[in-house]
Amino acid sequence: QVQLVESGGGLVQAGGSLRLSCAASGRTFSSYVMGWFRQAPGNEREFVAGIRWSATHYADSVKGRFTISGDNAKNTVYLQMNSLKPEDTAVYYCALSRAVMITTAGNAYDYWGQGTQVTVSS
Repeated sequence: QVQLVESGGGLVQAGGSLRLSCAASGRTFSSYVMGWFRQAPGNEREFVAGIRWSATHYADSVKGRFTISGDNAKNTVYLQMNSLKPEDTAVYYCALSRAVMITTAGNAYDYWGQGTQVTVSS
């Protein structure tokens, strides 16, 4: 059974930074697509970033500000978020997909974490 546990969310001022972590158990994440999604109140869930092996992909809204990376030894994926904006406020979710390439479609992901709240104040 796969378990994904996110951490690192919190309250930060606009322009600040946060690093989210997603610890995976039950699977070696490097063999799968790992993705970060977010959902703000009243909005649909949206893709933020994905990684598989050395390949990465980002939503246009975060490109140049967010960086996804992985630590194979710790079986953990990270999302470094810099230059945060109030519109980045959302619950952030980590997810695992058995797809063979990075996908932005939420329904392609098989396992999800519980989410971590990120709040960016103006």
